[in-house]
Order: sequence, then C-alpha cells, then structure tokens
Amino acid sequence: MTRDFSLPGRSPVIAENGMAATSHPLGTMSAIQVLREGGNAVDAAIAAVATLCVVEPGATGIGGDCFAIVAEPDGTLHGLNASGRSSMSADADAVRARGIARLPEFDALSVTVPGALAGWEALSKRFGTVGFERLFADAIRYAEDGFAVHPRVAADWKRYEADLANDPGARRHYLAHGQAPRAGARMRQIALADVLRKVAKGGAAAFYEGEIAAEIAATVSAGGGFMEEADLAASDADWVEPIGVVHAGQRLNEIPPNGQGITALIMLNVLDVLDARRLRRESAERWHLWIEVARLAYAARDAFVSDPATMNMPAETMLSREFAEALAAQFDPGRRNSSLVMPKPPGPDTTYLTVVDRDRRAVSFINSLYYGMGSRIVTPKSGITLQNRGACFTLEKGHPNEFGPGKRPLHTIIPGMATGAEGATLSFGVMGGGFQPMGHAQVFTDIFVGGMDPQEAADSPRLFWGDDGVLEAETGIPDEVSVGLEARGHRVRKAEMPHGGAQLIAIDRASGFLIGGSDPRKDGHAAGW
Repeated sequence: MTRDFSLPGRSPVIAENGMAATSHPLGTMSAIQVLREGGNAVDAAIAAVATLCVVEPGATGIGGDCFAIVAEPDGTLHGLNASGRSSMSADADAVRARGIARLPEFDALSVTVPGALAGWEALSKRFGTVGFERLFADAIRYAEDGFAVHPRVAADWKRYEADLANDPGARRHYLAHGQAPRAGARMRQIALADVLRKVAKGGAAAFYEGEIAAEIAATVSAGGGFMEEADLAASDADWVEPIGVVHAGQRLNEIPPNGQGITALIMLNVLDVLDARRLRRESAERWHLWIEVARLAYAARDAFVSDPATMNMPAETMLSREFAEALAAQFDPGRRNSSLVMPKPPGPDTTYLTVVDRDRRAVSFINSLYYGMGSRIVTPKSGITLQNRGACFTLEKGHPNEFGPGKRPLHTIIPGMATGAEGATLSFGVMGGGFQPMGHAQVFTDIFVGGMDPQEAADSPRLFWGDDGVLEAETGIPDEVSVGLEARGHRVRKAEMPHGGAQLIAIDRASGFLIGGSDPRKDGHAAGW
C-alpha cells in the first residue's frame, strides 16, 4: 500500500470496528452513524441506500430495483434478488403491433414493478436489528429540509434536464424553475419525504398497496405501458444461492441470472484459459485481450441470460471450462474479431454501497433506476421516479429474454463478494450499467493478481466501449495503448465521461483491519473507525 504522495489521490481508509463505502458523503455518514449506534451492516446499508435515494436521485430511487449479497461472520453467503417483474398484462405481440421493434428506453413501456423496497424489507426482516423509522430518519430529514447537490450529482442531473422537462411529474419534483439544480444548491423532495415516512411506519405494504400503488399503476397505464395495482401488490424478493468461480486463489461470488454477474465470471474463466496475468497491465496487448474477452462474455450474456424461468442455457454450462475454452478459441492476439457483434452497453447510472460491521458481517448492496432518472417518468403526486428496467427485454420472438407477463428482465446491477478459506475477503461493486462485469473483473484482478489496495484499484484507469462500439479511453490510459489498440483493428477515442464507480472494503484476516476504497469518479468516500 504505497503511492506517490506528491500526486493527486488518496490513501485507503483503514479501520477496525466498522466501515462503509458509498458514492455520496451523506450516504456514508448515514451508514456510519447506524453502526456506531449498535446497528449491524444490514441496518447500516439500508440507512445508507435510503439517504442515497434522496441525495442521488439520478442514480437510484425507491422506484427501482436492488440486489444484495450478505456474508455472515462465519462466511455463509446469502444472495437477494429484488428485481421487479413486468406486469402480468405485458404483451409483446401488442407492442409489436404498434410498429415497435425495440422497447423504448424512456417510455412507460419500459417501466417494471419497483423491487427495491421489497428487497430492503426482506433484508431487514432476516438480518436487521433496527426498524425503518430510525433507518429512514436521515433520508426523510434531507428530503424535507434539503440537501446540498454535490458536483457529480449536479453534472449528471444536467444531462437529464431536457427529458425531465417533458414529464409533468419530473418537472414538478426534480427541476427548479425548469432547470436542473447546480452544484452547491439546496434541493428538497417534500413529496418523497411523505412517501418515505409512510413506508417507515407501515413497511413496504404502504408502497405496494393503496394510494401510492394506485398512482404508480395509473401513471404507467396513462403513458401506454402495462401496469396494474395487482402487479405491485404481488411484488416479492427472492433469496438465491450466489454463483462463483475461483481465480487467483479467491472465489468471486455473484447473483445468478437474471443478473449479469455471470458475465464477470465468464470473463475470469476465459482470462484464466488465456493466461492473461502474464501481460503487463498498461500495455496494448493486455487491453486488447481484455476487450476481446469482454466482447465474448457480453455476447454470451446477450444470447442466454434472462429470467431463470425461461433461460435455456444453464448457468453451470456457461461457467464450465469447456464453455470458456470455446470462447477463448475465438480470440486472435493480433487482431480484433470483426465477426463478433459488439453488445450495446446498457445505461450507466446506479448506486452501489458496501458495509462491514465489527462482527465482520459484510453487505454488498446495489440499488438502481437503470438509466439516469430511470424512465424519466415521475408520479405527479408522490414524486417517485419509475425505473426503465423493462428496456432490457427484447422483442425478438422466442428469445428467452422476450418481453412478456410476470418476467424479470436481463439485469445489469451486480453486487460482488470475494471469499477465501476464512470467509469474505472483499465486498465490492462497480457502478456503471453495462460496464459492471468488466469493472468487477478488473478490480478483482487488480487486487488479487496485481496486489493493489482497494483505493488503488478504484483509481486505476479504465477503457470500455460506447454506444457505437468505439472504445472510450479514460485520461489515465496511455496514448501508446490507444495506438496499439488501433493497430489491432479497434477504434479508440477519449472518454467524455468516466467509466463506472467502485466502492470496496477488503477484510484483512491477518491484521484484523478493514481496508476501504471509494471511486474518485463519484462524490463519495469510505469511512470507518
């Protein structure tokens, strides 16, 4: 853990009694306060995400979904899939009859049932020790009294301004005089505070039944989408067994499909087949291999990952050595594989956080609206931003991920958890839509192969493709890497926006300390004591 102290950057946070890492200072503070009051990591994670749903409204909200992995002190893992389903009335043929070939990203058709609050409640009931009224207290106060808009939040908010102005609810609740708030401005969410207070007192049922649910269903239906009050009342969260692979002596654990975490695992398997660790990290040869492996893994994701009830390729098959070898056989070390279709990266806005408590219970937690401000449709009275997760469905007839009734779509948000012989060793995630599997594989190998600490791994430069398939290199990627990639058939440009946002807490079993890192691409930080 060394760095050049004359250069910009920061050291990892090292503490013993508890730690949190989130993308916003107020989220981290909410978690730390709950830990110091005696709450556990699950309590602290719920308090943090409630705060983030207020202060980072572009990235997350109660109208979205969540996933989590909980590592108990004895190393036992529990996965939670709280991704919402499509309406039972969803009809792909009816959509195709409208002349629509692909589900639109910012439209009522893309709205699925919000699963987040069902997930928070499931976590709290199973592991929590503190009630919602305490855990929501910070979020309610920030929503009512106002919070300072932080710089990255303001920059993202500005990007959605025009779309927000086109929706009556969004215009009312998320713009000030028709404009996105600037950095440093005070912003209030009075209607959202009222919703949070109702849920704090009445539990998730206050959201999924009654007046709030009726307004959500009516808003989606009025926009031409599919949603009934019964769909919301039936919302649930599923406990699932994490899937994983061993790489560099550590097991990377992910939520199984419909999540895309399997993509990161496939990447690690193919990287192992190709012996990627032999290559110097900041070389064109290494980046070429990584990009090509990612393209292969993402193509497999797009072909096979769906709601597990309709998935026709078993996860076990996709994680087999034979599957990895078949993909690796398509890699050309000297040239980009032009026959492989570049998957389009899904939306980049999500909130990820991680908390570890004094008992070494670790929570890897992610909550998202999918794209920035989700569907950009906001309920007029309650101020709830509705996610556009349904845009991840396909309208290809017969595809396992085809839009249909009561289905969970291919999902981008993925919490990660690394484990060794003594239990959890790294609780982490990397926000950023489609970039997330690439981000998971990168920070995992940077730490367990490259020997980086969590902050170094968060700081390291990234490269990924944009909507048009052109590789977008962050500022820290050397020019010679870009030149070398172009010589191998890739197109490369400078990235206008950074890729992802990592939050990480390593558990050092030898020293007993926690080591945290937080991505400089976001406003947040890690903290502990």
